[in-house]
Parts: sequence; structure tokens; C-alpha cells
Amino acid sequence: MNSVIEKEKKLNLALTKLKNLNLKNRDIKKDITDLSTQKNQLEIEKQELEEKYKSLVTDYNDLSKKLEEFQNQEKVELKKHIEFSEKIDELNQETDTLIDEIDKWQT
Repeated sequence: MNSVIEKEKKLNLALTKLKNLNLKNRDIKKDITDLSTQKNQLEIEKQELEEKYKSLVTDYNDLSKKLEEFQNQEKVELKKHIEFSEKIDELNQETDTLIDEIDKWQT
């Protein structure tokens, strides 16, 4: 009789362990599923961020080119302005010279 009770106790203990093991496996499976879902979500977010980064790099490069073009255009305009000012100065000098010459002829 003792052996039957011992066997029953051992069987109950084994069943309890199996139930706990199944629960643990369910928890582990749930954790693995959750981690897999999180991993997939993070991969999607990473891909979106990489695409946004590429887009930002492209925008940055385009804007840098435009800025360089504007700066070059500004240099050209400044050069033209300087040349124009020099021409005006030359004309002013010639005008002064002509006025002096006219004054000489009038006197």
C-alpha cells in the first residue's frame, strides 16, 4: 500500500512539474512571440528611419548645391557691380576732364 501511495505522490509531483513546465513553456513561447513582434516592429522602424535619412541626405545635397549656385551667382553679381562702379568712375573722370577742357576753351 505504501508503494502505491508513494507512486501516487511521485505521479502527482511529476504532473505538477509537467503543468509548471507547460506554463513555463507557454510563458517562454509568449515571450519569444512578443520579442519577435518587437523585433519586426523595430526592423520596420529602422527601415523607415533609413529611408528618411537617405531622403534627408539627398535634400541636404540638393540644398548645398543650390546654396553654392547662389553664392557663385552672388560673386558674379558683385564682380559686375564692381566693374560697373569702375566704369562709372572712369566716366566721371572723363566727364571731369571734358568739363575742365570746356572751361579752358570758354576762358
